[in-house]
Amino acid sequence: MWIYEKKLQYPVNIQKPDPAMAKLIITQLGGSDGEKGASDRYLNQRYAMPYPEIRALLTDIGTEEMAHEEMIATMVYQLLKGCSAQQIKAANAADYYVDHTAGVYPQGASGMPYTTAYIQSKGDPITDLSEDLAAEQKARTTYENLMRLAKDPEVYGPLLFLRQREIVHFQRFGEALDFVRKDLDCRNFYRYNPAFDR
Repeated sequence: MWIYEKKLQYPVNIQKPDPAMAKLIITQLGGSDGEKGASDRYLNQRYAMPYPEIRALLTDIGTEEMAHEEMIATMVYQLLKGCSAQQIKAANAADYYVDHTAGVYPQGASGMPYTTAYIQSKGDPITDLSEDLAAEQKARTTYENLMRLAKDPEVYGPLLFLRQREIVHFQRFGEALDFVRKDLDCRNFYRYNPAFDR
């Protein structure tokens, strides 16, 4: 299905620890609009997708989101690496530290652990692709919020790269939704689910 290259999609090399930033960035790993949810969403939606081209797109983007999970986890790890318990406490990250030390655990910035309740797979191409478009926009907005808070260029660079990928994914899902609507070729395409109705 895919080949794993043992390198990050974009280099992450953060030298300055920042537990406060780690506590925020982790939201893009396990938060409601994070990369883990995106990967799970797309890799599950592909099974009911009746169009091979769009099934391939969901597979491609779903596996790329796994690469983004790896980037975010690396960022969190590097931002926590070498921090003392006192630095973590001063950054209001003691609650995370108590449960995970400096390990990487998928959760949102609020501390809510990752849950598959964040994702949707409805088995209808129009519904699922509309969900995917919204998911990519929510992730883009979160990256922009993180970029406004990032002071370190070693943190900002990977966030900018990931934000750009959200835009590309949004564009691809928009093209896929247009393809489905044109294929259904009727005035009321909401009346028919090509993944289920015959």
